[in-house]
Amino acid sequence: MLIALFGAIESGVIYAIMALGVYLSFRVLDFPDLTVDGSFVTGAGISAMLIVNGTSPILATLIGALAGFIAGCITGLLHTKGKINALLAGILMMIALYSINLRFMGQPTVSLLNESTLVSQIQSLWAGTGIDSALNSMLQFFGADRVPTTWSILIVMTILTIAIKFALDYFLKTEVGLAIRATGDNQKMIRSLSANTNFLIIVGIGLSNALVALSGALVGQLGGFANLNMGIGMIVIGLASVIIGEALFGKKTIARVTLAVILGAVIYRIVVTLALRVDFLESSDLKLITAVLVIAALVTPKILQAQREKKRRLAKRNALVQQKEREASA
Repeated sequence: MLIALFGAIESGVIYAIMALGVYLSFRVLDFPDLTVDGSFVTGAGISAMLIVNGTSPILATLIGALAGFIAGCITGLLHTKGKINALLAGILMMIALYSINLRFMGQPTVSLLNESTLVSQIQSLWAGTGIDSALNSMLQFFGADRVPTTWSILIVMTILTIAIKFALDYFLKTEVGLAIRATGDNQKMIRSLSANTNFLIIVGIGLSNALVALSGALVGQLGGFANLNMGIGMIVIGLASVIIGEALFGKKTIARVTLAVILGAVIYRIVVTLALRVDFLESSDLKLITAVLVIAALVTPKILQAQREKKRRLAKRNALVQQKEREASA
């Protein structure tokens, strides 16, 4: 159980980068971008092919993220310049990326098992620090039978994800970031202030897919392969992370909601891992579990809000009755 939860948190931290990208498009820009399913594979596939051909893993990962940015910008151009519906523009780009990704990869699956990746380099540098033995000794002291092989990926990726979170927080408070937020809230209003909303949408969707592709590149290197179908359902997973995080931790400020999205991604992976350990559920039920989680995250806050509203009305009614009784007795 400990190893399963550790793996869930480890992968959840990486998927949180993708969830931040989904938050940027769906929540900040109010743009239903389905490019995500394709750009996730773009980041994984391009970085994998570059690594196989001898490119530095760090450079390959950054190029994968850049490719995702370009894909997102094209989606934005289709919507703003081509006047194509936002949802349809994302679908068209997602379909196009399937063939583009296959062309770059050359085959449906690219293996990284015998290659030097960012993950393997982190593990090699981490091995000499002695941190793993100290943390595992602590776990064994508290009675853990099995301990993680290495803590390097969890700790380094957590630091990277938190750094991206703070960078996104800062960006959304800059002049351009505020204009992007205003575009998502009221596009007509911000256009009346002479802002170039088309440019803002293109940049926002580009940055969103850059984060998605970066996550895809890291997930591919963590798993040791890039597959053409690994992006299927990513948009649902990203939305689940955003919705779960907002439902549990709130969304009053930008800093709070980005943290909520990260925690939502981790919680999503933990819940899925625990659910798959139930006897009657199988790995093929993953999409069903995701759908149930999203439904629960959407419905539960509405039910709680309705109950609070009912209690408030009942208390107000009781107060009026008591006031009338006091007036009648007087």
